[in-house]
Amino acid sequence: MIKKLKNMLQLLKHVDLQQLDALSKKVDIPALMDGMSKMSEEQLKGMAKLLTSDRKKREAPEIDADFYNIEAKLSADDRNLQLKVRGFLEREIKPIVNKYWLHDEFPFEIIPKLAELNVCGYVYKGYGCAGGTSLMDGIIAAEFGRIDPSIATFLGVQSGLAMGSIYMCGSEEQKNEWLPQMQRLEKIGAFGLTEPEVGSATAGGLTTTCRKTAEGWVLNGQKKWIGNSTFSDITIIWARDVDDNQVKGFIVRKDNPGFMVEKIKGKMALRIVQNGLITLTDCLVQESDRLPLANSFKDTAKVLQMTRAGVAWMAVGCARGAYENALDYTLKRKQFGKPIASFQLIQNHLVEMLSNLTAMQTLVFRLSELQDEGKLKDEHASLAKVFCTLRTRDIVSRAREVMGGNGILLEYNVARFLADAEAIYSYEGTKEINSLIVGRSITGISAFV
Repeated sequence: MIKKLKNMLQLLKHVDLQQLDALSKKVDIPALMDGMSKMSEEQLKGMAKLLTSDRKKREAPEIDADFYNIEAKLSADDRNLQLKVRGFLEREIKPIVNKYWLHDEFPFEIIPKLAELNVCGYVYKGYGCAGGTSLMDGIIAAEFGRIDPSIATFLGVQSGLAMGSIYMCGSEEQKNEWLPQMQRLEKIGAFGLTEPEVGSATAGGLTTTCRKTAEGWVLNGQKKWIGNSTFSDITIIWARDVDDNQVKGFIVRKDNPGFMVEKIKGKMALRIVQNGLITLTDCLVQESDRLPLANSFKDTAKVLQMTRAGVAWMAVGCARGAYENALDYTLKRKQFGKPIASFQLIQNHLVEMLSNLTAMQTLVFRLSELQDEGKLKDEHASLAKVFCTLRTRDIVSRAREVMGGNGILLEYNVARFLADAEAIYSYEGTKEINSLIVGRSITGISAFV
């Protein structure tokens, strides 16, 4: 009996005088005490737990989308660089992207700041570049994608496609002329492969032509969806030689006669990226601006293989950004008196998102390891591009789902990812084309038309 009385007194410690006074106006206190005296010790403990549970505010765990702690495999220097890039993007890019995305404009003021970050052309050796690993280059692409896929695409075109074409197919003179300036973002590059009527069929169906003359090379045709081209200093143009029917690459300068760019308007995705429709009308290019090691589409494909891995990483970043913003929202948004993160259906969506994201992270990590080991094949990059962009679409869709109507508002930082994921899904090879590359590898049978 004495033990039970102690438990009752302990229970009353959790009730202050103001609460007790309010309770006395609603409840017969003597009767309540009598009832409590008849409770078992377990019942009293249960009541104490009920009274104190609301007082214990549970701190939500820190949002960490690296669920399998993959980033722990990075060296200390690489981890520091990752955090440096992340801090820069959070501080300089995140506050402005919604405004520029909405107005379909590019924030040119960030270019000098990006140059100071010193990550452009990260994997190339020499020419002012860092000579870093493909793995770290992928990590950087994901960090950019986590904040804004448009700025990630700008860097991917500059650092990967444009610089990569010169690095892999250019002469030593061309590399020395352009790569250091492009690394410092003093000169901006674009990559012209896709055409208005030729997307997936670029391997054998380019309609843009080149013809050797005494004055140089004459290019005719059009290129579409060319990122950065409205303000780039040079554009890498791929054209079919009318004499040998082989694809060749050229450095076309913005002031070359016969070169014209028209901005593509009305996009619903990657709106910060300035895509152009390029028209080449008897555009004259000097022999010194022809890429000497670009003599067939196989040479073009080498550049695409390298950058396709970067697109997979960018998709991971896009998915991570959507997931982190959605999780944060569900922890803060309350319905029926409690955070919506406490509801079973919301938690199911969050777990599905995290499962896909974790699978993507482990896949691209190994992909870049293969690249650094010199073992990367077309089918490796294609599988990563297919899987990651497909799963990203699912993640951003669920992110919008858990946010309800607010998910379509830019201010909640998921609507952009939802739209941008559609562009990432399609460029650098559609799901179908990349699937056929993998299918050919595993069956030994080409299903291309």
